[in-house]
Amino acid sequence: MMIAPLLLFVCLMVFMFLKIPIAWSLMLSSLIALIVDGGYPAAVIVQRMFAGADNFSLLAIPFFIMAGEIMARGGLSKRLVDFANSLVGCFHGGLSLVSILACTFFAAISGSSIATTVAIGGIMIPEMTKRGYPKDFSGAVQAIGGTLGIVIPPSIVFIMYGMATNVSVTKLLMSGMIPGIMTGGALCFVAYLISKKNNYPKDSNFSLPNVFKNFKSAFLSLMMPIIILGGIYLGIFTPTESAAVAVVYGLVVSALIYREVKLKDIGQILISTGKSTANLMILVVSAQMFGWVITIFDVPSMATDFVIQIANSPFAFITCTVILLLIAGMFMEDGATVLILGPILAPIASMFGIDPVHFGFVMVFTLAIGQATPPFGVTLFVASSLTKKPVTSIARKMIPFLLTEIACAFLFAYVPVFSTWLPYAIQ
Repeated sequence: MMIAPLLLFVCLMVFMFLKIPIAWSLMLSSLIALIVDGGYPAAVIVQRMFAGADNFSLLAIPFFIMAGEIMARGGLSKRLVDFANSLVGCFHGGLSLVSILACTFFAAISGSSIATTVAIGGIMIPEMTKRGYPKDFSGAVQAIGGTLGIVIPPSIVFIMYGMATNVSVTKLLMSGMIPGIMTGGALCFVAYLISKKNNYPKDSNFSLPNVFKNFKSAFLSLMMPIIILGGIYLGIFTPTESAAVAVVYGLVVSALIYREVKLKDIGQILISTGKSTANLMILVVSAQMFGWVITIFDVPSMATDFVIQIANSPFAFITCTVILLLIAGMFMEDGATVLILGPILAPIASMFGIDPVHFGFVMVFTLAIGQATPPFGVTLFVASSLTKKPVTSIARKMIPFLLTEIACAFLFAYVPVFSTWLPYAIQ
């Protein structure tokens, strides 16, 4: 019955256009489609959502959120910024390079683009403003740096994609390491060129003793991703268990060594984690249920037939996918998009012989760009709130950075070795 799957997507678009929250849009559109189809009772919606939540791997999400909260409050951001400044502060526009480099470091801990933008931007934007950088440029640097939060492991979105498509979460996490570092370097280069053209100031002279001093101060913070990823690949713990390890390590470092997280802060951390987890979990289970609905309506098969007609080669398919995801990322939240489109596009990619880890990385990386693009880029809005500048003003300054990330997306899409070498080299 073609009317039900058609109605499913029409209702979803209408509800989203009406600005109904994405989780409720998914649930309501699924309910309407099932009622019209008549083959399943409405109660199956609740059953499928419960089944989607009953997944051990989902425990990684609240733990990584909590780890990010702990480390953000525990003085980690300041130490990472100081270390980054000792490395690149001597260049033109040194603070803009420091911002991107610090975002790269923090992304390897938080797993969240919003957390990365808030934690680093809260420190760097006032400092850049004080040194004479335009606020809209400062905001653009923070917003684009924040996109690395879901690319460099650990990444909550990689975990969600792995659950939605049954691809190894461990391999997905590691797939973002090399491309994430390369992209951070490319963004730093663009920031340097812009800063040199506009004669933005240098921050300090390079000093090897100062580098060692700040490295020593930030050492325990920098060790966190090494412990997490090393433990996973040595088989000491699973990706889900690594999230709990991150929480314990973060508490020990922040409370007992740095002594910047007090007992009174624990309650606030738990409340913030609970709110973020609740919002994210509602989205996850509703999207998983939506994925089940599109499966019973045989949407993936219909999508495959359609795609084959317009893209009859792996190159054409991956090109169309990147373009589609760039557009989708401008309007939809990355986690929701991964959960909705992942089950549809992943089987088609497999049919074309595209490596599942590579395709998962391409999806997440391309959607990360959407977090900094108008009209609904979340890091863009965070940067706007931190700088008190209009979104449009920051977006104009971000154009060179966005073009750089888009170029990186096509490079990584066409050259799989960047995302697949490390996951398979150390398996």
